[in-house]
Amino acid sequence: MSTLIRFGISLDKTLLESFDSLISDRGYTNRSEALRDLIRDELVRREWLSGDVVAGTITLVYDHHTRELNARLTEIQHNHHNVIIATQHIHLDHHNCLEVIVVQGTPKDIEKLASRLKAARGVKHSSLTMATTGKNLL
Repeated sequence: MSTLIRFGISLDKTLLESFDSLISDRGYTNRSEALRDLIRDELVRREWLSGDVVAGTITLVYDHHTRELNARLTEIQHNHHNVIIATQHIHLDHHNCLEVIVVQGTPKDIEKLASRLKAARGVKHSSLTMATTGKNLL
């Protein structure tokens, strides 16, 4: 179990008021929780820069009627099976699908997969969300 340490910081009044407004909008009950989340976000970003094993999601929106797109996306995913943990496919409407791909591996391998998927003709939107395996965070 970790030890809780209190510390003080100095901020410009306007910056603190903006921060308080932000944390209120996001539903935080206090500044400490908001600061902890900001610190964790930066630590996850550092994990990605370090090249160690990380986790994340790749989200795609695409027109499944685009010729050979389904086959191309499947081929790309098979070629990167070592970083894919799971996928979920959702039919948004008659033309559009949303696919969420859960990944774990090195940032280099994950970013390569995300780039190849995004570049496939017919993909309307793609985003990579960085996450962590949680091993290095408290």
